[in-house]
Amino acid sequence: MTTQLGYTRVSTHHQSLDQQDDELRAAGVPADRIYADRMTGTSTKEQRPGLTALLDYAREGDVIVVVGIDRLGRNAAEVMLTIRDLGQRGIVLRSLREGIDTGNATGRMIAGIFASLAELELELQHERRAAAAAARKARGLPVGRPPKLRPDQVALAGRMKAAGEPVDVIAAALGVSRATTYRAVNLHAAGDGL
Repeated sequence: MTTQLGYTRVSTHHQSLDQQDDELRAAGVPADRIYADRMTGTSTKEQRPGLTALLDYAREGDVIVVVGIDRLGRNAAEVMLTIRDLGQRGIVLRSLREGIDTGNATGRMIAGIFASLAELELELQHERRAAAAAARKARGLPVGRPPKLRPDQVALAGRMKAAGEPVDVIAAALGVSRATTYRAVNLHAAGDGL
């Protein structure tokens, strides 16, 4: 049995979901089947409980209705990957604003183009990150995340461990995770943190 589901999203807490809710209900989506998110900043898919719940609930043959495909993500690549994933799961996507319906051949073709563009964008992002890392490395600049601990903190972690302090106590004292503490202790033992 096909279930019609809806998804709404606004980017700030002071924006209203009412207009999107009204359009989805007018399109036949039951009010109790509309999932919503209010986001701020650059939140990721994992930080959107409404979208996560919708995707967990949706089954093959279901129809997800959105006012616009931009509601499915914060950037083009994310939107297109979500569309691709829905297609692979046999879930139909209808976007009211763009008139896309993956339940028909034309809609599937458009979704296929979107999925291809998403793959291209991800590859381009990877190439840009690799080029930026190579440029930083060539200039002798650090590549990747900055270290959580300064060299003096790494040395302190090593001394605390040598004095018999448990890793949990060291982690709490330095305000970092156990994994970071283990890395710091290993760095100090290797002589790299001094």
